[in-house]
Amino acid sequence: MTATQDTTQLTSQPVSQSVSQPVSQSVSQSTHRLTGGPAARRSAPGAPGATGATGATSPAVSMGSTRALLTCAVLTTPVFGIVSLTQAFTREGFDLLRHPLSMLSTGDLGWLQIANFWITAVLTVAGAIGLRRVMRGTPGGTWAPRLLLVEGAGLAAAGVFSMDPGDGFPAGTPLGAPAGMSWHAMLHMAAGSVAFTALIAACFVLGRHFARAGRARHAVASRLGGLALLLGNGWAMSGGRAGSLTLCVGVLVAMAWVSVVAAAKRANLTGDAARR
Repeated sequence: MTATQDTTQLTSQPVSQSVSQPVSQSVSQSTHRLTGGPAARRSAPGAPGATGATGATSPAVSMGSTRALLTCAVLTTPVFGIVSLTQAFTREGFDLLRHPLSMLSTGDLGWLQIANFWITAVLTVAGAIGLRRVMRGTPGGTWAPRLLLVEGAGLAAAGVFSMDPGDGFPAGTPLGAPAGMSWHAMLHMAAGSVAFTALIAACFVLGRHFARAGRARHAVASRLGGLALLLGNGWAMSGGRAGSLTLCVGVLVAMAWVSVVAAAKRANLTGDAARR
């Protein structure tokens, strides 16, 4: 072997190796990315079953659950109103001019109104969570849902602690107010007061929410809903004539307005999704 050949071999081997190694590594990395690397195995955003790198639910799932929660808020008024008024007009001895709806939780069929309180409480809490999602970051977006959560807790407690029979209901009960009030009747009254106060406050907070958004009519309707319950409950607590009826009207008006707000928020959510 000549000196020239030795020199050529000694100088070409390191250069060839130094050039071929980076090329080989680059090809290997490219192949790895194309055929099975971690990045390739990640699900694309929005793909079925994809949750993202942090495990968060997809926007479609979140939007669907929010619509379901808002539907619960929409249903609170028809569920509570239909079940309560059906009993009020069909149960023997009940007079809406003298007996509050809460008294329907007494007697053999009292379980119907107790269940009505509990179901409405669950719907109210679920609806409050839905409203919190769609109102986040807006004026009143924190306190309106919180107050509705308090209302839901009050309704649940009202179902646990029932009123005493009295003034001819259930049928066969002596006329006139009971001589005394049981402990569970007092707790029922306290739970009702908490629920009514929270609902009144929620309506006024919604009034501020709509006023800040420039929706004057919605702001007025919100405040009128709260005012209806405030006056209806105040008249009933003062012993005014047909106070149970004014309380019933006030409760249903305030609840109905919250249901209307939830329905509007749900429609906006659906419309935004359709435009995307």
